Amino acid sequence: MYCIKCGVELSDGQTVCPVCSTRVYHPDLPVKEATPTYPKKEFESEEFNRKGILFVLTILALLTAALCVMFDISLCGGMTWSGYVACGLGVFYVCVILPLWFKRITPAIFVPAAFVSIILLLLYVNAKTDGNWFLSFAFPVAGILGLITTAVTTLCHYLKHGRLYIIGGGFIALGAWTMLIELFLHLTFALPRHIIWSPFPCTAFAVFGIMLIIIGIVKPFKESLRKIFYVGNK
Repeated sequence: MYCIKCGVELSDGQTVCPVCSTRVYHPDLPVKEATPTYPKKEFESEEFNRKGILFVLTILALLTAALCVMFDISLCGGMTWSGYVACGLGVFYVCVILPLWFKRITPAIFVPAAFVSIILLLLYVNAKTDGNWFLSFAFPVAGILGLITTAVTTLCHYLKHGRLYIIGGGFIALGAWTMLIELFLHLTFALPRHIIWSPFPCTAFAVFGIMLIIIGIVKPFKESLRKIFYVGNK
C-alpha cells in the first residue's frame, strides 16, 4: 500500500503517512467523525419580558391621559378636548394592549370588551356634543356589529370544522347590518324613508358569504382553495 500523495510505501497498520502526514484510508477500519472546528455551545434563548413592556405601556397611557387633562384644565378651564384623548387611549388600551396581558386570548371576552369600550366612547361624544343620536343610532349599530363579530370569532376559535360556513354566515349577517344602518339613520336624523345605498353593500356581502358556504359544501372547490391559499381545510 502506498501513500496517495507522496507515493511512499506504507505498512498495513499505518493510518498516517510518515512523510507527508496524509491520512491513509483503510476500508476495514471504522471512520472516526471529524472533530468540529469550533466548540459546540448551546445558546439559550433570551426570555422576552412581555409583562414589563406592557407595564411600561400602561404607565405611558395613564401619564398621557393625565397630562392631557391637566393641560386642558389649566389652559381652557375645563375638560374640552382632553376627554376625547383619554377615551381614545382607553379604547386603544382595551382593544390592543389589554389582551396581551393574558397568555390565551378568548374572543368571547375580549371582543365584547372592545365593543363596550367603543360604545362608551360614543356615549361620551354624544354627551359632550349634546346629541340625541346615541340610543337610536350609535348604540344599536355598534351593538349589533359587536354581536356579529363576537359570534363569528368565538365560533371560529372553538369549533374545529365548518369555519367557512361560519365566516360565510358572518358576511351575510354583515349585509343585513348595512341595511339596518340606513334604517337607523332614517329613524335618527329624519332622512327620507326609502332605501338608497344599503342594497349595494348588502348584496356584495351576501354574495361573498354564499360563495364561501358553497365552497365549504363542494369538496373540489374546498380542496382547490386549500391548495392555493392553505385555507378551508377545517
